[in-house]
Amino acid sequence: MTYGTKMKRVLVTGGAGFLGSHLCERLINDGMDVLCVDNFYTGNKGNISNLLENRNFELMRHDVTFPLYVEVDQIFNLACPASPIHYQSDPVQTTKTSVHGAINLLGLAKRVGAKILQASTSEVYGDPEVHPQTENYWGRVNPIGLRSCYDEGKRCAETLFFDYHRQHALCIKVTRIFNTYGPRMHPNDGRVVSNFIVQALRNEDITIYGDGSQTRSFCYVDDLIEGLINTMATEDDFTGPINLGNPFECTVVELANKIIKLTSSQSKIVFRPLPEDDPKQRRPDISVAQKKLNWNPRVTLEEGLNSTVYYFKKQLSQ
Repeated sequence: MTYGTKMKRVLVTGGAGFLGSHLCERLINDGMDVLCVDNFYTGNKGNISNLLENRNFELMRHDVTFPLYVEVDQIFNLACPASPIHYQSDPVQTTKTSVHGAINLLGLAKRVGAKILQASTSEVYGDPEVHPQTENYWGRVNPIGLRSCYDEGKRCAETLFFDYHRQHALCIKVTRIFNTYGPRMHPNDGRVVSNFIVQALRNEDITIYGDGSQTRSFCYVDDLIEGLINTMATEDDFTGPINLGNPFECTVVELANKIIKLTSSQSKIVFRPLPEDDPKQRRPDISVAQKKLNWNPRVTLEEGLNSTVYYFKKQLSQ
């Protein structure tokens, strides 16, 4: 850093989680001063252990449902459990994390004049009637179902972000993240990539909910982090929302077979009933990201799965 220049101070909430830890690492490598905030409900200190001795990294245990008083230039709000197993285990707290967390962090951004990015989700589209999903699609969400604490919590957070932007001229960015995978995923988070890999490595039955014809689009974590960084760097009058995900679409049964092949597993596929409100199709239209961010996912599904399988092999051998 050149003498006399000010290092940018960046707050990452949920910074010890899967995505948050990768984001913290990238920001440190980009020369930022990073404050990582996490209550460790689903976050893991092991995810950021390689950063703890870095002079430009600070870790704070804090729950974003309570106000936070710090001085920062940018805020990435990633705090919220993102897998159904975790967010449904305490649905009231999940909603509070999205809604109260947004209120507290928007208040902080307003006080210090910080630019703030909300990590929203493709779940705001619910079980969509439009395919692929564009940012101007309002979604089809059940407001009283088992997934509502997450889906509606994130939708309300988006509302708050845009109201703070309109009412207080706050500089906001809203990203809608589609299925993301890679190293540091929690092995028991209930998401298909981690579930299938762990089951395959243990030669257990691979469990598919529904008939496996439902589709997903999987984005490797490095590509997603690049999208978040690029979104924060856009001009102040660009708010989003903006889809971040890989538009390559595959069925759940195709994913299971790819993982069985990659792991040389003896696992068999078994089928179970589809959970309530589980979306049948999910694929992002990323034309806005391509135009505004000059962003395209680069990592193929096979490349990303290989890296993720390698990570889980090491984790399961410990």
